Amino acid sequence: MRPGTEALLARLAHHAEATPDAVALDNGRQRLLYGALPGEIAARRARLEAQGARRVGLALDNGLDWALWHLALLAAGRVDVPIPAFFSEAQRRHLVARAGLDAWIGPGAAALGFSPSPDPAIDRRAVAAPPGLHAGTGTITFTSGTSGAPKGVCLDRAAPLRVAESLAEAMAPLGLKRHLAMLPLATLLETIGGLYVPLWLGASAGLPGTAEAGWTGASGFDPRLALSAIEAFSPHSLILVPQLLQALVEHSPRAPAGLRVVAVGGAPVAASLLEQARAGGWPVIEGYGLSEAASVVCLNRPGEPARGVGRPLPHAEVRVAADGEVWVRGATMLGYLGEPPLAGWHRTGDLGHWQGEHLVLDGRRRDVFITAYGRNVDPQWVEGELRARPAIAQALVHGEALARNRALIVPADPALDDRDLAAAVAAANAALPDYARVGEWRRCPPFTPDNRQLTANGRLRRDVLHAAYRDWLRRPADAPSRSTPLDPSMPRRSHPMTPYQHLQDATRAERDWLLAAPLLTRALDGKVSREEYLAFLGQAYHHVRFTVPLMMACGARLPERLGWLRSALVEYIDEEHGHEQWILDDIRAAGGDADAAAATPPAPATALMVSHVRDVIAHGNPVGFFGMVQVLEGTSTAIATRAAEGLQANLGLPDDAVRYLTSHGSLDIGHLAFFEGLVNRLDEAELAAVIDTAKMVYRLYGAMFRGVTARCAGGDATRELADALD
Repeated sequence: MRPGTEALLARLAHHAEATPDAVALDNGRQRLLYGALPGEIAARRARLEAQGARRVGLALDNGLDWALWHLALLAAGRVDVPIPAFFSEAQRRHLVARAGLDAWIGPGAAALGFSPSPDPAIDRRAVAAPPGLHAGTGTITFTSGTSGAPKGVCLDRAAPLRVAESLAEAMAPLGLKRHLAMLPLATLLETIGGLYVPLWLGASAGLPGTAEAGWTGASGFDPRLALSAIEAFSPHSLILVPQLLQALVEHSPRAPAGLRVVAVGGAPVAASLLEQARAGGWPVIEGYGLSEAASVVCLNRPGEPARGVGRPLPHAEVRVAADGEVWVRGATMLGYLGEPPLAGWHRTGDLGHWQGEHLVLDGRRRDVFITAYGRNVDPQWVEGELRARPAIAQALVHGEALARNRALIVPADPALDDRDLAAAVAAANAALPDYARVGEWRRCPPFTPDNRQLTANGRLRRDVLHAAYRDWLRRPADAPSRSTPLDPSMPRRSHPMTPYQHLQDATRAERDWLLAAPLLTRALDGKVSREEYLAFLGQAYHHVRFTVPLMMACGARLPERLGWLRSALVEYIDEEHGHEQWILDDIRAAGGDADAAAATPPAPATALMVSHVRDVIAHGNPVGFFGMVQVLEGTSTAIATRAAEGLQANLGLPDDAVRYLTSHGSLDIGHLAFFEGLVNRLDEAELAAVIDTAKMVYRLYGAMFRGVTARCAGGDATRELADALD
């Protein structure tokens, strides 16, 4: 048992002896006294040990059970993975595979591959070779899924308890006796501030269900229910995100009686909201933190003049680098799941400056925005879902400190009316978890290099767009929305599709044939043998090693009028260089012979695929090379990450054996958005060349996968190649 855990359990034992009749946990219907708390923790610890649970997903709603199972996991030294209720089914599957969960407490276990155990509260799942974790990992807290695939932050058991001790010290002068959890306990901030801190102080943690506290989904909140809960529990302290504070203040300008401190964090807080709340007697203090630093780093102390996000807590060190980036150290993460360990300072991506001893934030350098509910969202993820709809040519999504995300929408055809666009937005929203959905949108003229809203390489100039549409993107939620009239200069198309959407439509049959390859369909469920996986990597090596040479040949053959494409190729070359070595490293980590794989000639389908693209560049339209980009990057985003998770779970492969798949599954999401911008600038002849090449590469790539299956079964793949060229 680690020192931090021992200290907390010792505090609980002290409270049990000194104040056995004091309330420790209260859900509004049931109370657990301090005198009974150690025994309840011990009983659940024994149940975990009896079932052999080692990595446990905790998927319960707020309440006594959540708190007791969490404390039991802490006491037993098990890896605890809190499951946010707002995660989609796909995000949960990703989380289960990445963390190698072997046990699940809460609803939804069966759909994720868990089976009942002799203990009715614990479902189990066999994991032959769990993915590696950073040494000492006690908790894995997953981010809210900025790009659909949540990122795991590995913390040891001591880090959150060090933060709790710092917060308890800061709050001690207030004499807090009752806290009410308004955020989900799966949120690290509430785990620490709403459970650890009250228990450390010998106070009571009020733990009603999230619906009783006013939540409806991840981004809905009923302040009337919340105020009723506050009245019923009469808390001294609350932790809120900005949207909750705003809703509560609007419905109750005067603070409820008894409140001594309301800590607000998780997202930027408007100065006007802080002023309004304080004017009504709400004892609001602002803080700053992030999951990578165990949630809380800085805090304005009660009774002190408020400046920025406050002074660093005793456990934390904060540095503002020369370029303004905020660095933190102390109670920081061990590292991201599946990535190298953190060494030294964590660079937050936030910008700030010092005002005396207080940190003042100046924004972020990352594209990721944080909603008013504290959810991290990568706008490119949402924009990609919007652009996948034929009615939408371009999109920019913004949600910083907003309750509902907003989008600028460029229609594929100016003749499309708002009903068409509304249907497209609704279809995109259906594919997203609720915290990432678009709540408001407006149509606007195209983003182009001429109006400086698009780079020469097709990337959005977010700073220019944010400045141009600042009033609408950042207006208060209750301000009237005015739509932008259609720009008569918007180019009309003969069909309601962008060139990129036309590319997708024209190659649909070939793409479907590729994705129907048995090896790919089995890979999504992890039902691929080690021999097949190594054979696939061998073929991947033989086409990936030609990627950069083909790009260089394409760039050399491009006419001057397409110089902007050459600039794009420079970016691609910089990112793709050396990826063939990743594949050889994967082969070694998976138990294969990398030298033999490199020396073995490629299969005919693989060799023909590279030769065909080389011939298109040398003797046809060099822009046709981008048809190969369409196939390889599009396939990666569709299956790579999920296939890697399935292979790890079923073959027991380490993270080092699936680096090529996992890196391309995430890298190519951003690449595809970049690629889409390039394709949308092509003329008809250039687009036709891309389509022709993509069709052939889809067929040959499909033959490559079918050939792997045939050879591993003892065949020679001749029929598979013939089928592709038929």
